Amino acid sequence: MEQNDTALGAEVSLRVMAARLAAGLAQGLLLYWLYRAAREGLWPAGAPYLMTPLVMLGLMLPVVLISSLGHMAPRKTARWTLTAGLVLAVLALHDSWRAAGLAELAAGPIARPVRNAPSWTLLWFGAAFLYIAHALVMAGVQDRRRVATYDSYFEVAWKLAVQLLFSLFFVAALWAVLWMGAGLFELVRLTFFKTLLQRDWFYVPVICFAWSCAMHVTDVRPAIVRGIRTLLLVLSSWILPVAVLIICGFLCTLPFTGLQALWGTRHATSLLLTAMAMLILLINAAFQNGHATVALVIRVSARTAALLLLPLAGVAIYALGLRVHAYGWTVDRIVAAACLLVASCYALGYQWAAHQYDTWLLPIARINVWTAYVVLALIVALFTPIADPARLSVNSQLARLDRGRVTADKFDYAYLRFEGQRYGDAALRRMAAQGNARAAAALKLSNRWAPPAEAATAEVVTANLTVWPSGAALPAGFAAQAWREAPGTPMPPCLRYANQPCDAVLLDADGDGKQEVLLLGPAYMGGLLYGETAPGQWALVAQLPAASCDAVRDRLKAGRFAQAAPRWKALQVGGAQLQFTQQFSGADCGAVN
Repeated sequence: MEQNDTALGAEVSLRVMAARLAAGLAQGLLLYWLYRAAREGLWPAGAPYLMTPLVMLGLMLPVVLISSLGHMAPRKTARWTLTAGLVLAVLALHDSWRAAGLAELAAGPIARPVRNAPSWTLLWFGAAFLYIAHALVMAGVQDRRRVATYDSYFEVAWKLAVQLLFSLFFVAALWAVLWMGAGLFELVRLTFFKTLLQRDWFYVPVICFAWSCAMHVTDVRPAIVRGIRTLLLVLSSWILPVAVLIICGFLCTLPFTGLQALWGTRHATSLLLTAMAMLILLINAAFQNGHATVALVIRVSARTAALLLLPLAGVAIYALGLRVHAYGWTVDRIVAAACLLVASCYALGYQWAAHQYDTWLLPIARINVWTAYVVLALIVALFTPIADPARLSVNSQLARLDRGRVTADKFDYAYLRFEGQRYGDAALRRMAAQGNARAAAALKLSNRWAPPAEAATAEVVTANLTVWPSGAALPAGFAAQAWREAPGTPMPPCLRYANQPCDAVLLDADGDGKQEVLLLGPAYMGGLLYGETAPGQWALVAQLPAASCDAVRDRLKAGRFAQAAPRWKALQVGGAQLQFTQQFSGADCGAVN
């Protein structure tokens, strides 16, 4: 009887393996077809409402199917796979709809992966949604109940994470071996192997097939996966005391240093969110399923870390609030607010758990499960019209314009063009129809980082510049000059293009009785000092790297500065006088009080 059961189990395992490998091969063929269609402009590349969902499903749905096979009954596997596919398709359709009718714009340094594919943001958040949802469903099936025990959630979620991690490692290792083989053959002047590896019809299906193979191998060796998981969690838990000491030190310094230096970084919220995510991950590495034996120092560190989350969340919320109050909501700030909502759920829940001194942080098990459902709801809201960040941010920016919080000449029309999706496009068209020339010009832009190369008129330059001290006027001839970018010489966009604001600080930098103009454009350019080198001719004469700091800029615009003798004397080399430029880094911003 035992031999029959063993034979039956082996037969089932072979069928599961064959089904998983077939799913991986089918995924590879589908993705190759879509990639070729996008590259060559074939059908369905011209149909975004079909292409985008197909790419989304082709990338993610096979992972659900492969992971479900062998753990769910065939009908349950089919129902769950179809349900997951429906949700992904809805998110992808909305992603296509919000960009419908818009040109393929270069809105950021990294454009969409292929034509009519899901946005990078949707790919990342969609993967997170699928991972969480799949872990919840698999744990429920394993326990045969809608709400599983935390032990099951822990086992399934970490097993899936380790599977994905090592499947990625397996594919990378396989690809390294294949390229090594191509190099060996090339040594004897046989290039067929290298040519084969560069063919998309070969490498796309091979990668997907290898991925499915790795998922199957890690699935049928649960003891190995469990051992690797335990080792990773134990090692990670010993990082927790170090992280707690660093963050405790950071929070203790804030009452003495103040928060101004923190706000000057312009990325305080993202950095604080990263610190909170790290603490949450390390706390769970120490907690595991609540039954692991943990050293006293780890237990104390985990409880302390749980208490630190709330002040970190408070500082992050305040930092985000300052930016929103000053500049309104943007897509990035809305996403950050959603992340802060999730982080606050963890912070409040872990704070409550840390005060339950008769337990070893056991309440965080419930907090983790509840917050998982909050994350799922937020992702659905953000990537559907319910709380589309593009819609909310466009409404916020238009409200600031209507209330006079920002003037029409300083309004960021390019933001509506490149970040506002169809909502921003509609707003620009309404303003253009009402005679707004800046809105009409923004509609012609196709790349946020490279505006059209057209000479700026005196009126454009004047409109771009805010002159300091307030009420002062630009020197005669400065705005009217035909500005041209010289090779190797930086020039701020406000001297070349419309809708590119700069601050212009008037000062006599060299003491010759004539005013120079210190332009404060993009922070990465620092300050650029322009002087009149000949009657009516202005040119860049010096740079001020320290003007990348907000605190320096604020003091310059307020006139709170004095001229000092240079520390390093100029050098007379031939017929030229050469001046040293002092080295400056962002760390020096804190020295400006």
